[in-house]
Amino acid sequence: MFSHSSHNQNPEETTPEIPTTETTPATENTLLEIIRFSVIALLIVVPIRMFIAQPFIVSGASMADTFHTGEYLIVDQLSYHFHNPSRGDVVIFRYPRDPSKYFIKRVIGVPGDTVIIEDSTVTIVNETYPEGVILDEPYISSMRSTGRLEETLGEREYFVMGDNRDESSDSRIWGVLQEDRIIGRAFLRLFPFSSADVLPGALTTEQPPVTN
Repeated sequence: MFSHSSHNQNPEETTPEIPTTETTPATENTLLEIIRFSVIALLIVVPIRMFIAQPFIVSGASMADTFHTGEYLIVDQLSYHFHNPSRGDVVIFRYPRDPSKYFIKRVIGVPGDTVIIEDSTVTIVNETYPEGVILDEPYISSMRSTGRLEETLGEREYFVMGDNRDESSDSRIWGVLQEDRIIGRAFLRLFPFSSADVLPGALTTEQPPVTN
């Protein structure tokens, strides 16, 4: 309450007091702040998780020795809205045979490529290399010799494989990956801290082909 005094004030006149019987408990204020903070946090976090980036945990050996089980990744979901996946990118996508599952693999073939796998050699044929080129793949952990496989990729189709070829379920088994199944690319590796990295598994330059 704030009152003003004056020497000319009638002594019989008083300034009425403002009722103070209604108060807001501190616990109510705290609850309102928690609700407000939670709403703001949701408004920030949910769009980020849905459209920009979200976390994933690696499970399985298909990308060893580049990635290992238990590693915590942040996936960039935004970049591919502005450009297409490139050969060599490490991508996270919905498994074509069960969209509730997520896989992590490396892009080997892009739209317009013909991918030829014979023994342990991967050859790419396209407009730039009509005679074909053998990919230099320094990230491969292992790859047994196999029979011949050939796949020509149409628009918005990709051929993906794990770096640990002998332990990977990939395009060699279940076919091409449609672009709309791709969630994004591996952007950050946050855990373990000793392996923290930006664009983990990325090539310093686009894969240099080795001419046949």
